[in-house]
Amino acid sequence: MLRIRTEWPLRMGCGGVNLYAGFFLLTDPTRFYKYVPGWLSHGAEAVASVDVYLRLQGIGELMIALGLLGWFVPRWCVRVASALLTVEMMLILLCVGVDAVTFRNVGLLGAALSLLISSSQDMREQATQWTPGERFLTHL
Repeated sequence: MLRIRTEWPLRMGCGGVNLYAGFFLLTDPTRFYKYVPGWLSHGAEAVASVDVYLRLQGIGELMIALGLLGWFVPRWCVRVASALLTVEMMLILLCVGVDAVTFRNVGLLGAALSLLISSSQDMREQATQWTPGERFLTHL
């Protein structure tokens, strides 16, 4: 029987959220103006613009999505992507506070932290539990 590793639903969920957000941050950053705190908006305007900041954020979100959704990426990419997502969600919760999407951020923080822990486990230990035919999935 084929075993699906429990981290795959976490990778798909977190990666999907980042893919969606990254796409719209790049293509329509005005959607996200209401989520940028005033102090960050003023800082972004001093350097370039809020649009530039949001588009850079979009690139980061897409890179996290690739690290989570890419079945072909090495394990260290999954660890880096989940660590970045964990830090991002923690910073949003600490710096932005409670707003209309706080519930989503808390859920993503928990999922990203779980994924970080899961992706950091020793793969050799997990691989010994699987049949040789399933062993090729260990890189996923």
